Amino acid sequence: MPVEVGVWRVNNGEPERLRFTSIEAESRLEDILKSDIGILDPTLMLIGSQVQTDHGGRIDLLAIDGDGDVTVIELKRNMTPREVAAQVLDYASWVQGLTYERITDIYTEQHSGKPFEQAFSEQFDTEELPERLNESHRLLIVASELDSSTERIIDYLSTNYGVPINGVFFRYFKDGESEYLARTWLIDPNQAESQASLVAPTKSSKEPWNGRDFYVSLGEDHRRNWEDCRSYGFVSAGGGRWYSATLGNLFPGARVSVNVPGKGYVGIGTVIEEVVPIRDFTVEVDGKILSILEAPHRADQMGEDADDPNLSEYAVRVEWETTVPVGDAVWEKGMFASQHSACKLRNRFTLDRLAERFKING
Repeated sequence: MPVEVGVWRVNNGEPERLRFTSIEAESRLEDILKSDIGILDPTLMLIGSQVQTDHGGRIDLLAIDGDGDVTVIELKRNMTPREVAAQVLDYASWVQGLTYERITDIYTEQHSGKPFEQAFSEQFDTEELPERLNESHRLLIVASELDSSTERIIDYLSTNYGVPINGVFFRYFKDGESEYLARTWLIDPNQAESQASLVAPTKSSKEPWNGRDFYVSLGEDHRRNWEDCRSYGFVSAGGGRWYSATLGNLFPGARVSVNVPGKGYVGIGTVIEEVVPIRDFTVEVDGKILSILEAPHRADQMGEDADDPNLSEYAVRVEWETTVPVGDAVWEKGMFASQHSACKLRNRFTLDRLAERFKING
C-alpha cells in the first residue's frame, strides 16, 4: 500500500489540513507531465505522447532514461483495473521490439528542430549515446487515485513474476489561487527494479542491481571538495538540476561508493538522510550545530547560487565506512565510471574490487 500524503497550512502557529481533491481530468495530469516529465521522474526524457502502436493502441507517454531504457507511462483514466493492466502489458509487448531507428523516428515526429541525439546529449549531459537503446523497459500506471484492485494487480505482477511495473498516484491540493501536486509511488522504484532483476532477469546485457549500491561522482571544484565531504559526512552535487536531481535517488540505508573523476574511488558509506539544499545542511563544530556554509570548509564557493533552487549545491548525509585521501584513490582498468552525479552501481567487477581494496563486505 502507498503511504498516504498529508499537507497542512500553518497560520499563526495553527495547522489546518488541506483536503485533496481529484484533479479535474486525467488529461490535465497528462498535460502537466508532458510539460515536465521530471515531476514523475527527474531521470526521464519525453520521447512522445499519444504514441501510435502497431496494434492500434496509443501510449499516453513514452520516455527514455540516461541508460537508454524506455518507460511506458499510461494514465488510468476511467478504465477498470483489468482494462488498464491488460492495456499496459499489451503496450509492453510492442515496446520491447522498438529499435533505435523507431525510437528516434517517434521523437522526431513530435519534436521539430532538434534531432534525438542532440536532445539526449543535452538532457543527460553526455557526448555519447548508449551503444544500444531499449535493452529493458518499465511500465508506469499513473492516476489521480489508485483503487485497491489496481494496487493488488501491480503488486502481484511485480512481486511474483518480476514484471517491471509500478503505480504512481498524484494527490491534488488547492489553497486559494495556489495548486499543489503530491506524488506517491505504490512500490518504491528501487525495490521494484530489484524485484524485476531477481525474479525475472531480462535478456539485457545490463547486470542486475542489488537494490542497495549506488555510484556517486564527486567532481572537485570551487563548490565541493572531497576533504569537506570526508570530514563532515556527506556527498554533494549542483550547478544545474541535471547534476543535482539524481541525488534524490539516494535513500537512507543505500550504500554509496564515491569516485573523484580522473582520480578513482575514495570512500564507501551509508546514506542516513535524504538530499537537502546546501544551505539547509548542518554539521557539528565544537559542540554547536551550524549550517555547513558557516562552518570551516575548503570549497571556497560552496554557497554559490544557494538561493537558486536550480543552480544550488545539494547535499546528502553519509556515514562513512571507509575513506582515503584523493592521493590514495583506488582505480583499476574496467571499473565503472559515469557522468551522472548518482546512479545505480551494477558492475560486479567494481563492487568486488572495491570490497577487496577497501576491506568491506561485498
